Amino acid sequence: QVQLVESGGGLVQAGASLRLSCVASGGIFSSYVMAWFRQAPGKEREFVAAISLAGGSTYYADSVKGRFAISRDNAKNTVYLQMNSLKPEDTAVYYCAGTQIGFISRAPDRYAYWGQGTQVTVSS
Repeated sequence: QVQLVESGGGLVQAGASLRLSCVASGGIFSSYVMAWFRQAPGKEREFVAAISLAGGSTYYADSVKGRFAISRDNAKNTVYLQMNSLKPEDTAVYYCAGTQIGFISRAPDRYAYWGQGTQVTVSS
């Protein structure tokens, strides 16, 4: 089983950028479709972005398309989320997640493995 640890969150002003990282251990990283989700206070966990096994395909929520970019480095067992032009509504705990279903999904229940989350706060 894979263990996931996120980092890179923080407090920034609107318009700034952050890069989140998620390092995997204990599994064959290249066999996992990886995704980022987020959860704001009082709201359900929502899909942000996902990336295929080799990184050739990506998928984004409409709310972040054009501002966020997901990537992965299988040699480093790491998935990244580059977040640009951040908005206050991006404030949430961001989670990375992994699945071995073999295809990209935006449904949280498709992902069996989750990190502990990293807080992103965007001030106006």
